[in-house]
Amino acid sequence: MLEVSPEIHQLLASVNDPEIPVLSIMDMGIVREVKLVEDVYHINLTPTYSGCPAMDTIGDDVISAFEKEGLKVKIKLVLAPAWTTDWITPKGRADLEKYGIAAPRSAEVDKEALLGKPNTINCTNCGSKDTKMVSRFGSTACKALFQCNDCHEPFDYFKCLK
Repeated sequence: MLEVSPEIHQLLASVNDPEIPVLSIMDMGIVREVKLVEDVYHINLTPTYSGCPAMDTIGDDVISAFEKEGLKVKIKLVLAPAWTTDWITPKGRADLEKYGIAAPRSAEVDKEALLGKPNTINCTNCGSKDTKMVSRFGSTACKALFQCNDCHEPFDYFKCLK
């Protein structure tokens, strides 16, 4: 668990993932370390994928949020240890589901879902277990596209990464 002052936590929680705006970077679990060295906050961020295109925007948004408060900040991308969906907070998982993106399940369920086995990912619209994978890639590389066989609505599934 990342330990920071409530003010800094709130500031970081005000920065949303640009690809999933319902999630803060704190709920995504990509903020790995915050250190105050002299008068500069050094923040380590771990991307969800090593080539995640949102990281530049996230870094800029963190800098902007801190500068608005008169705080100096330096951002560093840290690739190891690699980000895992286990780092998404329970609140983040619930927010994903409310937003219409199925939250990542276990690695075993993920493997079954991505191999096309039925009844592994519940529909985020109606809750049905009768769903099918349409594509291993959804709106972003970290998601797969599913469709409900009952309500016929498409929805993204956030792939499990371990």
